[in-house]
Amino acid sequence: MDILQNTVASFVSLVPVTLAQSLILAFVVLGIMIPFRMLSFPDLTSEGAFPLGGCVCGVLMAAGMSPLAAIAIALVAGFVAGCCTAFIHLRFRIHTLLAGILMMTMLYSINLRIMGRSNLSVFGATTVFDWAPGLQPGFPASKIVVAGLIALVVFFLLYHFFRTEKGTAVRAVGANPDMAEAQGINVWLATIGGVGLAGAFSAGSGALMVQSQGFADVNMGLGILINGLAALMIGEAIVGKQSVLRQLAAPFVGAIVYYQLVSFCLAAGMPPPDLKLATGLFVLAMLALPSLKRSRGPAPARETVRE
Repeated sequence: MDILQNTVASFVSLVPVTLAQSLILAFVVLGIMIPFRMLSFPDLTSEGAFPLGGCVCGVLMAAGMSPLAAIAIALVAGFVAGCCTAFIHLRFRIHTLLAGILMMTMLYSINLRIMGRSNLSVFGATTVFDWAPGLQPGFPASKIVVAGLIALVVFFLLYHFFRTEKGTAVRAVGANPDMAEAQGINVWLATIGGVGLAGAFSAGSGALMVQSQGFADVNMGLGILINGLAALMIGEAIVGKQSVLRQLAAPFVGAIVYYQLVSFCLAAGMPPPDLKLATGLFVLAMLALPSLKRSRGPAPARETVRE
């Protein structure tokens, strides 16, 4: 009983910290979801774009630039990285996963070149989280408020965009590129723009994370892809993916739930090295569950054509 009480107490004390972290990392999950679900473009660029945004933001803040301007430039850098991945796939007919691996590998060297070292401290620099009115800077409450407001703005902007003609064209390319091209949609533009947008969100998340934790590191994106997939699977299991609203809500809901689960596992005494194994097994189970249900279910009835 005492063990359970201590676990719950430790978990409750970590909730504000993990909630702030999950709201920041939700943008990585969003950057994974857009190519994966909207464009049918399985992509690994987010694991390189996340530290890219952090490295760019860290260097610019260390040079004295405004934190908001540093985030804006990090977004541009991530957008360019995503566009390059899509261009490699479209121009050279390289599989999306291989194109993402190539870009992720090259970004590691680029990040080292940007910082000139493996890590960089920005402790003491002004961040966007210091702008929360009436809240003490550096505490989880200010991070929750700022990250939550950014998440709301991004969510509503994306919701309205994907309901416009251009947003519908992007989704049409993901559903059937041949049919979309026959309807006069520029498949190249939609694919490059969509994957670039996803890279921008991943880089923006990295920039926010650097401002939250106070340092940038070239290895800060290690494992972020599998964590993002796990969060996306949880979010889709909770809110579904049958509409644009549900699909956009899934990354945010999934990120919050997933990182609370991670926090609970740590509070319960799970060794941190085992978290990657547990996350991988969870994602494997979530991906394999639909096929297992189909194999165990009854054979589908033969459809008859009615005149």
